[in-house]
Amino acid sequence: MMMEKFALRSRFLLAGAAMSALLLAGAPAGAVTPADTLVEGFAIDDIISMDPGEAFELSTAEVTGNTYDLLVRLDLSDTSKVKGDLAESWTVSDDGLTYTFKLKPGLKFASGNPITASDVAWSFERVIKLDKSPAFIIGQFGISGDNVTEKAKAVDDGTFQFTVDKAYAPSFVLNCLSATVASVVDAKLVKEHVAAVTPSADYKWDNDFGNAWLKTGYAGSGVFKLREWRANEAVVLERNDNYYGEKAKLARVIYRNMKESSGQRLALEAGDIDVARNLEPNDLDAIAKNADLTTTSAPKGTVYYISLNQKNANLAKPEVRQAFKYLVDYDALSSTILKGIGEIHQTFLPKGVLGELDENPFKLDVAKAKELLAKAGLPDGFSVTMDVRTGQPTTGMAESIQQTLGQAGIKLEIIPGDGKQTLTKYRARNHDIYIGQWGQDYFDPNSNAQTFASNPDNSDAAKTKTLAWRNAWDIPDLTKQTEAALLEKDAGKRADMYKDLEKKILDTSPFVVIHQQLEVAGLRKNLKGFALGPSFDTNFVGPVSKE
Repeated sequence: MMMEKFALRSRFLLAGAAMSALLLAGAPAGAVTPADTLVEGFAIDDIISMDPGEAFELSTAEVTGNTYDLLVRLDLSDTSKVKGDLAESWTVSDDGLTYTFKLKPGLKFASGNPITASDVAWSFERVIKLDKSPAFIIGQFGISGDNVTEKAKAVDDGTFQFTVDKAYAPSFVLNCLSATVASVVDAKLVKEHVAAVTPSADYKWDNDFGNAWLKTGYAGSGVFKLREWRANEAVVLERNDNYYGEKAKLARVIYRNMKESSGQRLALEAGDIDVARNLEPNDLDAIAKNADLTTTSAPKGTVYYISLNQKNANLAKPEVRQAFKYLVDYDALSSTILKGIGEIHQTFLPKGVLGELDENPFKLDVAKAKELLAKAGLPDGFSVTMDVRTGQPTTGMAESIQQTLGQAGIKLEIIPGDGKQTLTKYRARNHDIYIGQWGQDYFDPNSNAQTFASNPDNSDAAKTKTLAWRNAWDIPDLTKQTEAALLEKDAGKRADMYKDLEKKILDTSPFVVIHQQLEVAGLRKNLKGFALGPSFDTNFVGPVSKE
């Protein structure tokens, strides 16, 4: 369904004027959210598209995780494993190349259309042919637009077959298929909304596979269905009564775009929202003192980092890259704006992942940084810009870094923007310095190693656009090492390979990893079943109810 004016939708969402009150940032104090609706205050300005074949932002991952199904999904009781979602069972061929999935019987999309293996196959085909940012998660298995219909195909209505190019560890393949890009879309419904495209040298297909429509539309089978997304305002989900499993306990979920921690806290205290998702330490402390409220938290496989674009001649100097690592006041950040929401962590693999290196060698050392800058021929420093998504903790982190850089003579100009603006610029390699967060696409060390330590093609026209690529860091040797680690079957040897990669990234990279996220949320005590998962696409709202 195409997005329409919100006033025309309100009768489907909440009775009377309650909906308008919920979505207005200045809703009157004392408002009460409806008994059948979960309202979350959440910074969702990073959302660019709702198409699971295109979306690659943290907020969208949470929406997609609740509105689309996958063949397999992360097992939250043991995150080293996956469990069947649409797939009832699966087998791997003796040569390790072919994965055969049997679908559960009687499955339906929210539209009422049956879910078949052909839908799964077409979902893979459209991801590969669209070739948007997350397509590499599927494409890395030797899948291309020319061979995808043979490599990802329906054997019959209930059987899907996926053939990879190498005998990877099965856990790696299955973890990749648990990523949101592998969401299964309603092929019949989407095909009704495809737009014609004139083939070109860059895009040889004659249609957009429904991408323009799915940017705001919905064609899934999850516990909730997307009712509406209003950019920088709200996302509205509605219970999917065709869902194959246990139905959602609430009728709808509303994510209100609220960027400021204090605004979220005030709205939570007043009853205007049920959950506050972007709380800073001071507001967390205030909530802890309120008898009507409580908090919950979960460590996330997400790291915050700054990155230095190697297209900038000053930032490309090895001594400058290292100097930046000594110009972050990690301890001060840990005790102030990161208190309770993160812990200092300087390696690219988050804790809990195979091969994670628990080393934090850098401290604020201005004298050391000045020495390195002098070796780089920049004893008086230089001027540079940093793109920053407005809101906390990134704004506070940027301001702290601005101050410490200044002590070494580096003049930093902060360029604020919303999530969409900063990400678009970053993905085009048009930044000097970017500060942001990176979450795992799947629970395997390759997820982060591939993006921080691999760059197969550093040209502007590259197909694989890792974080190393975004920062124009040309690293053929590290890329080969990353590929070798992926194929190592022995878990101990593989872990050692990743530790070696992390040491090299610590010393030489344009990445300054600062901390690992501890996601926290404040909530009203009448909520039951609300929990945060280990990743944003596992923050499930189906089990939530109200007393």
